[in-house]
Amino acid sequence: MTIQKNTCLRCNGEMQSIGTEKLQLGQTGLLMGMWNNILAGALEVEIFICSDCKKIEFYAGDVYVNGSLPQKSCPNCKRNHDIDYPKCPHCGYREETK
Repeated sequence: MTIQKNTCLRCNGEMQSIGTEKLQLGQTGLLMGMWNNILAGALEVEIFICSDCKKIEFYAGDVYVNGSLPQKSCPNCKRNHDIDYPKCPHCGYREETK
C-alpha cells in the first residue's frame, strides 16, 4: 500500500506542507542533566497539515521505502499493514500501547 503525502490518512482531505523541523531526541536525566538530550541528536521531519480536519502528520525522510511505509503484522489476523496505523485496517484490532 502506498501512502500519499498529499492525502490525509483520516479524512482524505488535502495535506499541505508547512516545512521541515528538527525534533530533539533523547530525554533529560537526573545525573547527566541535559547532556543525554543534547548528545542524542535530532530527527529532521517534514510537516504536513490537513486543510479539512487540521490534523498534523510528520514524515521522516528515511522512513519511506520506494514510496511506501514499512509493514507490520497484526497479532490478531496476521495480515500486514502500515506501521503507523493505530488499528488493523483488515480486522479492526487495536494494539494497546503503553
